[in-house]
Amino acid sequence: MEFRHLRCFIAVADELHFGRAAQRLGLSQPPLSVAIQQLEASVGARLFDRDSKGVRLTPAGQAFRGPAAALLAGAEEASALAREVQAGEVGRLRLGFVGSTLFTGLSSWLQAHQARHPKVEVIVVELNSQDQIDALLAGELDLGLVHTDRLPPSMASQPLYSEPFLACLPAHHPLAARETLPLAALSDQPFILFSRKGSPDYHARIVDICRREGFYPRLQHEGRHWLSVVSLVSQGLGVSIVPAAFLRAGVQGAVFRPLAEAIEPSAVFAAWRRDAPAVLRDQFLAARPG
Repeated sequence: MEFRHLRCFIAVADELHFGRAAQRLGLSQPPLSVAIQQLEASVGARLFDRDSKGVRLTPAGQAFRGPAAALLAGAEEASALAREVQAGEVGRLRLGFVGSTLFTGLSSWLQAHQARHPKVEVIVVELNSQDQIDALLAGELDLGLVHTDRLPPSMASQPLYSEPFLACLPAHHPLAARETLPLAALSDQPFILFSRKGSPDYHARIVDICRREGFYPRLQHEGRHWLSVVSLVSQGLGVSIVPAAFLRAGVQGAVFRPLAEAIEPSAVFAAWRRDAPAVLRDQFLAARPG
């Protein structure tokens, strides 16, 4: 039994006339009659009665009609779904993100993508950069938004944007009254840094920024998420150097001041496995607002 046989059967069952059914299918009548004979042989039952009065469904044909139509509809639905998946119009994208992206347009990005591709489900999970890299390598994420482009050879990345680092201080701190801060002013302060384990590259960059200004930060606490770092600062437990995105985080008790030195900015990259399917990922990246 073939789908073409089922299409022929449905056409004849609808029209109850071989000539009209053949015209509807774009066939001549003899091939249509052969297809019905082949279907009846495959089913093992006569599906139509033909005589001088016309064409009628047999009881077997009436019983066969509903399941045959459902089978055809299911096949057409499956074909349409396969085409949509191939085109990236249906599917699921598992997206990891670092916390700073929440304050630099991630929600607008997600909304823009949803407007363009309403049948694509985007599952988002906040993870630090290293956890995202591990999840990407394990096939648990399709795309990550990370703070590093130092990736294993099996992964690729694309720069998204950069932003300056700022000094983050408790609101009551004596240095908070200054408009700008030289890094050296923080040399004797207890530091709260992003976890070395959570993002080795980012941790090392901040330490290196301080070392270039002549001091090693006196580490007091570590946080696995930037928002945790800012929250610890707001509670008076130390100072930090954080991406400018957290100006918009609205954490009470923390203030941010520009640094006097010209420092390499904080950057965010899209990261993915080189061997991963590209359609949903590329469509999401293309949907990013201006």
